[in-house]
Amino acid sequence: MNATGWRALVTGGLGFIGSNLARRLSEAGADVTVVDSCVAGCGANPYNLSGVPVRVLRHDIGQPQNFRDTIENADVIFNLAGEVSHLDSMLRPERDLELNAATQLRFLDACTRWRRGVRIVYASTRQVYGVPQYLPVDERHPINPVDFNGVHKYAATQYHQMLTRTGDLDAIVLRLTNVFGPRMSLLAKNQGFLGVFTRKVLLGETLKVFGDGSQLRDPLYIDDCVEAFVKAAEIPKGTDRTFNIGAPEHLDLGQIAVAVSRIAGVPEPGCIPFPPDLKAIDIGSYFTDYRLFANATGWRPRVTFEDGFRRTVDFFRRNREHYLPVCS
Repeated sequence: MNATGWRALVTGGLGFIGSNLARRLSEAGADVTVVDSCVAGCGANPYNLSGVPVRVLRHDIGQPQNFRDTIENADVIFNLAGEVSHLDSMLRPERDLELNAATQLRFLDACTRWRRGVRIVYASTRQVYGVPQYLPVDERHPINPVDFNGVHKYAATQYHQMLTRTGDLDAIVLRLTNVFGPRMSLLAKNQGFLGVFTRKVLLGETLKVFGDGSQLRDPLYIDDCVEAFVKAAEIPKGTDRTFNIGAPEHLDLGQIAVAVSRIAGVPEPGCIPFPPDLKAIDIGSYFTDYRLFANATGWRPRVTFEDGFRRTVDFFRRNREHYLPVCS
């Protein structure tokens, strides 16, 4: 990748995926601006971009007038701002509506006025599909979300797609599976089981898996995820607009917990019953058919789960004070 000369805007760029993407773009020669409102519970951490030569603007993307010049000058926009918690969306649906739909609409409307036709790569989620009707899940799978997060993320997807059809934007939507790796939030609640697993093993705790641990997942290491965003920015106009992004390994939660525990050096995990609030939004097994994106771009995941988790544990042990302070 040679991004020299790119003027890139990364929304949500102090969060997990956004910060890793901003780092990658900067290393490749791009002029990067990050916009992040640092909403509590959404995973923003200023240390994620420590020492990286990028501009950081503390703004809400729902108030785009505060960074109009950045939008006007962007060659590509990587749109990762939003709430990711499925459980929180059920507890506070109006908050999720504001962060994942209304705010997105205001931001995209500004982009159409100030930078019409700009390439936007939007971070969506596998959660829009709900309980899989078949595996692996491809882009033709019916949309049937089981929580408000999935509903609102799908609404934002529709905004991107509609404005692309009218020629006002040039958007690519990536529906992500479970992403893990360095810089993911370990303290923000309800940001995915891999963050919870990582926090617990770093604290020396024994993992507990909900249910019988047989639910399948395809965890994707952050470096592979970032590479997908970069590839998406380079897709020619006129191709497919929405892609599933996942990993080739299909591991059940029990296998994942055993591997995580072994790598971190803690006792083997056990199983406990599902809490009712989580059981209500559990989608069962899920793994991704990402061939459409692979064929369009040549992208392939390269990092195995165990290799990726070793890198993850090493990173957090070296930087523990910034992600898991003793007082926590």
